[in-house]
Amino acid sequence: MHKILVIAPHADDEVLGCGGLMAKAVAAGDEAYVLIATNASVGAPELFTPEQIAAIRAEARAAHALLGVRETRFLELPAPALDQYPLYQIAGAFSQVIRELRPDTLYIPHRGDAHKDHRAIHEAALVAARPFPDACVRNIYAYETLSETEWAEPVGSDVFVPTRFEALNEEEFALKLQAMACYASQLKAFPSSRSLEAIEALGKWRGATVGRVRAEAFEVIRELN
Repeated sequence: MHKILVIAPHADDEVLGCGGLMAKAVAAGDEAYVLIATNASVGAPELFTPEQIAAIRAEARAAHALLGVRETRFLELPAPALDQYPLYQIAGAFSQVIRELRPDTLYIPHRGDAHKDHRAIHEAALVAARPFPDACVRNIYAYETLSETEWAEPVGSDVFVPTRFEALNEEEFALKLQAMACYASQLKAFPSSRSLEAIEALGKWRGATVGRVRAEAFEVIRELN
């Protein structure tokens, strides 16, 4: 059994990047946990009200219930301004959660995403999961987030290059789409990349890349066998 922790900068990133994987892992007997790192009403109160954040967090809980997530946690870090927030404090908050949950596998956002919150979360998670001899985290993977990863500048170090693929059957992918549909406040109409049609298109493309019908793709950051 694996204990998986998915760290998301904002609510819905975790479903976009790992929704199918979480459904598949839980069905196989693994435990899945989600940590939503930010509260936009703290970082940009002129744009996001506490009521909006409460509504989005309710959507997150509904989505995670569909996927079988064991526990959802929320931090109050100030989105969308994490590039101006001390990295050591973000890492410290993640370290506390990791100490409490003791996950062996982390899924974190890709470092090259257009949204700088994603880079901050990526870097802080790597600090929190440093491979000390007694560390519980053995595996770290970066996921892609539609409307952030593919919008990044095409600079070599920031390009998402998948090196691991998780094949998904029809039921697992359907659960991902149903979970994303819970985020009614975040979905947009196609051809927006944050649409159910785009999510399915990416799933089919990642699957076709490895000879499967559907898949999610990841970058391997660390694997310890």
